[in-house]
Amino acid sequence: MTPLYFYLLVGSLCVPLLFSVFVINFVENWKNFLISTSLIALLFLIWDFIFTEKSVWGFEEKYCLGVRILKMPIEEWLFFFIIPYCSLFTHFAFFYKYPKVKLSRTFTKFFTIGLKILCFYLVFSNFNKAYTSVNYSFLFVILALGFFLDIKLLQKFYISFLIILVPFFLVNGALTGMFTEMPVVWYDNTENLGIRLISIPVEDIGYAFSMLFGNLFLFEKLNTFNK
Repeated sequence: MTPLYFYLLVGSLCVPLLFSVFVINFVENWKNFLISTSLIALLFLIWDFIFTEKSVWGFEEKYCLGVRILKMPIEEWLFFFIIPYCSLFTHFAFFYKYPKVKLSRTFTKFFTIGLKILCFYLVFSNFNKAYTSVNYSFLFVILALGFFLDIKLLQKFYISFLIILVPFFLVNGALTGMFTEMPVVWYDNTENLGIRLISIPVEDIGYAFSMLFGNLFLFEKLNTFNK
């Protein structure tokens, strides 16, 4: 047994944890981060549990530590805390260095409207595919929250998300079998579009956006409320 999933999470955590302590004072709001991450993690873990139960996706035991909670490996639970931490570190690190960079408000609005139309189409044209329909429904709601409640945050997050996609492809690629004979996380392709970016289901990009922007949105609202 090689707990590849656990190694990937530890490797993802090391650099941002070091720099967030010694370079960027990201951890000063750790309570708000823990609250926002826990709330989003709860939502996604419920989704995760149902999909695991229904075999929409599953986990290769030999790549995990062997500890399971509600049929999901402990690494999957850690995923929803470690990956948001690493990704939001990237977001704040970028804007710490380039605070004035952002997309125009007009472009952001039209781009978001375009994405919501795409989500609407994908949901109703693939209603029989669990991952596709649920994933893009979530993304539609998250985009609507950003559009109506914090367009300024979307103006920045669209940029940082492109940067986040670089480590995302490496980690998620490793989880979906890019470097191994069998994937750590397998998918029932009858429940998704069947489109892979190398080994990664295309839905995973929307999944990542929903999870990370949801975290960032709640984190920023909590910070504002507590000032």
